[in-house]
Amino acid sequence: MNKINIQAGQIIFREGELNNSMYIIISGTVEIFFTHKNSATRLALMKKGDFFGEMALFRAKPRTATARAVMDTEMVAVESKQQLERYLLANPEFAAKMVRILADRLANTNELLISKLNEITTKEIEYQIGEP
Repeated sequence: MNKINIQAGQIIFREGELNNSMYIIISGTVEIFFTHKNSATRLALMKKGDFFGEMALFRAKPRTATARAVMDTEMVAVESKQQLERYLLANPEFAAKMVRILADRLANTNELLISKLNEITTKEIEYQIGEP
């Protein structure tokens, strides 16, 4: 794992990029956002002790968002599953925090998926009822 110092305003990674690192913030603040039709939407504001980019360790897919330092930030780059496992074993409090946060993210994703499926189903029913 490598410590990295990022200056305020510097991009850590961009949407569409391929890399396998996740990051743990030691100090500073990072915003996570995505861009749609030239408009940026903030997804999260990460601070000391937070982590982001973890899906890169588990999936070989392009980044779905951009990460940018809001202020000068020091962080650790975790570049492999093995590094993450060693870090979690050495830092059980962080491991517990990570499990809680990932469970919350999964629950939020499930709620969003169910909501979207309900919208689609409702539209299909409306369409079928309106058919001659």
